[in-house]
Amino acid sequence: MNILVCISNVPDTTSKITFSDGNTSLNTSGIQYIINPYDEIALSKAIGLAEGGKGTVTVLNVGEAGTEATIRKALATGADEAVRIDAAPRDGWFVAHQIASYAKSRSFDLILTGSESIDYNGAQVTAFVGELLGIPSVSIAKKIEINGGMATVEQEIEGGKEVLSIPLPLIAGTAEGVAEPRIPNMRGIMSARTKPLAIVEPVDVPVLSSIVRYETPEPRGTVTWVDAGDIDKLVDLLRHKARVI
Repeated sequence: MNILVCISNVPDTTSKITFSDGNTSLNTSGIQYIINPYDEIALSKAIGLAEGGKGTVTVLNVGEAGTEATIRKALATGADEAVRIDAAPRDGWFVAHQIASYAKSRSFDLILTGSESIDYNGAQVTAFVGELLGIPSVSIAKKIEINGGMATVEQEIEGGKEVLSIPLPLIAGTAEGVAEPRIPNMRGIMSARTKPLAIVEPVDVPVLSSIVRYETPEPRGTVTWVDAGDIDKLVDLLRHKARVI
């Protein structure tokens, strides 16, 4: 089985996020970057499926040279080879085109992504890639099993879960439950230095959207305590202060 895992380079969740250039760009000073946690789940699942000579795992990242430390961590975790599309990830539409363009040049049985990235939370790329490649896609998979040329994928729906039987090739976005993230061991870290990392030029993609500015959330306001028996006061506050009724 030939598996492609798409990984994002995202700020660590403990990073303090600020903006520069009039709130039009992220201030990257002092930010520690990591593999997107949902992508780590995808990588772990792919490695598990390929273990024992059952397949190969290629990781792909759309990013500039600064993302290579993150890519090497994926190789240390157990991926066989890596590809970096040499471009800043402008938006989900741009990233999906880069993934699809590369995937068309190779015969992948399974493409895994995270269900979303923790920086933009767009949850767009999986469906975009599926459409561009003309293959089935599941955006939020909670369980994936492969048997021959068929995949059994479980996803949550309102009020329950849905189990799908899908022929390969397939692209799926992984969420919690698919696999436990793996921690690279010393052998993996040493071997990652010699594993192949190819640099690929990006394809041109029309610009359909652009970021105007970033805004931080409003600070939390003060809390007004209301006695449990004072319903009239609660209703008054909801109507005239919060203005939600």
